[in-house]
Amino acid sequence: MIDHRARFSRLKFKTKVTLGIAAILVVFGILLGALLSGIAADSLREENRKRGVAITVNLAKRVTESLLASDFLRMKTLVDEIREHSDNVMYAFVCDSAGHVLVHTFQGGFPTDLLSIPTEKNSGSVQIHVVRTTQGMAYDFTAPVLIDGKDIGQVRLGLSWAQINQAVRRLVAISFASTFAVVLVGMGLGSWFAGTITRRIGKLRDSADDVIKGQLNTQTGPILAQNCWELMNCKLTQCPAHGDVRRRCWLMVGTGTRAEDRIACTEDSCSTCPVYRCHAGDELQDLAEAFDVMAVALESHILEISASQKTMAQQKQILRTILDVTPDFVALQDRELRYLAANKAFCQYFEVTEENILGKTDFDIFSERQADLNYHEDRQILQTGVSLSKEIRVSGKKGVRWFHVVKVPVYDGSEISGLLLTARDVTVVKQYQEQLIHSQKMEDLGRLAGGVAHEINTPLGIILGYAQLLIEDVPEGSQIREDLLTIEKQARVCKKIVADLLGFSRSTDTTKTEMELNDSIREVASLTSHTFGLSRIQVHLDLDENVPPVQGDKERLKQVWMNLMNNAADAVGGNGHIVVGTKLCAHRRRVVISVADTGQGIDEKVMGKIFDPFFTTKEVGKGTGLGLSVSFGIIKDHNGRISAQSPVPERFLEIVPFEERSDAGPGTVFLVELPLWQGKLPDEECELMAEV
Repeated sequence: MIDHRARFSRLKFKTKVTLGIAAILVVFGILLGALLSGIAADSLREENRKRGVAITVNLAKRVTESLLASDFLRMKTLVDEIREHSDNVMYAFVCDSAGHVLVHTFQGGFPTDLLSIPTEKNSGSVQIHVVRTTQGMAYDFTAPVLIDGKDIGQVRLGLSWAQINQAVRRLVAISFASTFAVVLVGMGLGSWFAGTITRRIGKLRDSADDVIKGQLNTQTGPILAQNCWELMNCKLTQCPAHGDVRRRCWLMVGTGTRAEDRIACTEDSCSTCPVYRCHAGDELQDLAEAFDVMAVALESHILEISASQKTMAQQKQILRTILDVTPDFVALQDRELRYLAANKAFCQYFEVTEENILGKTDFDIFSERQADLNYHEDRQILQTGVSLSKEIRVSGKKGVRWFHVVKVPVYDGSEISGLLLTARDVTVVKQYQEQLIHSQKMEDLGRLAGGVAHEINTPLGIILGYAQLLIEDVPEGSQIREDLLTIEKQARVCKKIVADLLGFSRSTDTTKTEMELNDSIREVASLTSHTFGLSRIQVHLDLDENVPPVQGDKERLKQVWMNLMNNAADAVGGNGHIVVGTKLCAHRRRVVISVADTGQGIDEKVMGKIFDPFFTTKEVGKGTGLGLSVSFGIIKDHNGRISAQSPVPERFLEIVPFEERSDAGPGTVFLVELPLWQGKLPDEECELMAEV
């Protein structure tokens, strides 16, 4: 059954319609043929019965007189005439009241069996029986011969049963043949009708296939003989329907140029339209025209959607470009704190791609402790709607960085739909703040140290002077002379400390002239290289010959180079390298002097204290802790900046052979920035400083 249904479902619609019409015609044809045949047969039989009755009654009346007169010749003539003029009359005979046959039409003798059929006397009506004779079956009609209601005889007539049934069968055959012919004609007309309907449906199907394939420029409806603007002699060329032959209903809501055209079209309004009535069709035509309008509308919507998508893509690209070029971190999270977007700076800092971060949470990116902290902060913002702004300190592969983090809720209507995070690297700002605080502290300390130095410088001079006078009066080799020499030596040490304090507090006069920076560095290097060489410490110079002359105190700057190199040598200890370099920054408004070593490096914990006066990591008696603080004061007096970085970046030790760097310590690099223009450091960051 399923196979038959599948086969039937695969038939074409035209075949299905044709088979349906044929089935209906055949079924109803058979039923109608059977019904008509039955009616015709019954009618024929009834007609023959009435005919038999009429002939019998007529014969009974005609033989009445002859029967009374016993005119057998006349009666014989009458029954023979009946037999001769009726094709299906098999026999006829007349009996008297006693049942004796008086005359008959049989040629070979009267069959006496006919007399054995019981008949009613004086019934007054024609009796009909089906009898079997030697000539076959017959309908026997018996009619009484009456005179004043008295039965004087009978007339019997036999009609051939076979001939009547043959006529009936012939009539049934003709009926069925006529019905079959009608069915054939009906099937032909049904096939033509189905072809007419299915051809239009097939055109709709082809148009639907074209629409599915993206070919929206279809014409399914009939081509109009005259378009609306031709029938109405319309000159409104700005109408969107003018020149559009693909839609019959040109009057669409919102497209008309007249105010009354903007009303909604109804069937009643269209019934009075001459153009609508001119082109009105059946439901299939309406469907085809509606399909064409739908294709036109779909094409328009697709064009609008394509234009919108193009605009959205451009806006998305612009937004993406803005987010990617900004150095700040930008990320968007949903209510479940899953990342929906992240800009290029965010992905680069955390060394992930945007594809790998989308859909993930902080627990997939950060450490569990950091992710747990972020989770509770973010949940608090999502629940309260209060933004968060804070500064955090992060230690990573790129060193210690400071970030200003802002988290704000994102609203979709009145509901919070997510969280926007922005973070700005404020490490440089923090360094400036720390340097400003440090500078202020150094300035205060310098004033204090300068005041103290001035106060004790005079008594120290007196002590040193009297000690020298006493030495001259004391004989050599005596214990008193040795004690006086010790007093003179320690007084000179104190004098040196006081001088450093005065230098730190800038209490000493400076003379700034135009000087060659590289030459001052070479002079200091030549002085120290021999001494450092005794400890197998090599001094390398990596000087930029493009460095122009600077305004500065040559001697005091040489003191800075000397302090930095001595500190580097103390950090190396022995068997190491010191690299002194200069670099003119790209904007040519700043020069950077670097002093890098392969020493033990500086602990991060004490990095912020190295420029403090009297702070030293050296052993007692090997340093006063004023070298870097004095250098800090000298550089500040030159409107410059000094900083340190440990471990030393690879770039500053490139000049040292790699195999000699592998076993060295983390090292330290001191960076001195001096202005070349307008006596102050420019706002632009030097590329060399950006590397650290």
